[in-house]
Amino acid sequence: MNYEIFKAIHGLSHHNSVLDSIMVFITEYAIVAYALILLAIWLFGNTQSRKHVLYAGITGIAGLVINYLITLVYFEPRPFVAHTVHTLIPHAADASFPSDHTTGALAISIAMLFRNRKIGWPLVIFGLLTGFSRIWVGHHYPVDVLGSLVVAIIIGFLFFRFSDLLRPFVDLVVRIYEAIINKLTKKPTDQNF
Repeated sequence: MNYEIFKAIHGLSHHNSVLDSIMVFITEYAIVAYALILLAIWLFGNTQSRKHVLYAGITGIAGLVINYLITLVYFEPRPFVAHTVHTLIPHAADASFPSDHTTGALAISIAMLFRNRKIGWPLVIFGLLTGFSRIWVGHHYPVDVLGSLVVAIIIGFLFFRFSDLLRPFVDLVVRIYEAIINKLTKKPTDQNF
């Protein structure tokens, strides 16, 4: 069934160059988009927003670590290795399950969702679209993306639930950053002699 759903989704590719280009763009640049979004929130947000960015980034990294650990005990070949698949873009023949792109995107998104729904929901939708694009281009099975969603939800929930353990580190990083920015942007006082 996994392969059948894969064929149905990936079978939509190679028929519409605009859709293919959009899916390739998402597949290749979603992580860059997430980095830029988090950077913008960090630079233009307030103290609380910066803390949210750190929690989201840490959660995303933790999700990728979990993915790596999964690949040490379970290896699923990619669809283009196990079957005749014409991918839209080349990819290494490494483990298919779970999808790193999707896990990273959704772990960041879910972490942000727990802290700021207004920002979190659009990120979750974009994360799901990222997962869909991975199937579209021929790099992942649907179960790979579903597995990534499960990893992201679990790690997102755990890191939110136990965020008190990270709070001293997060607070310290934000305090140091804001102290540096305050020093750099402090206006010199007039000195009349």
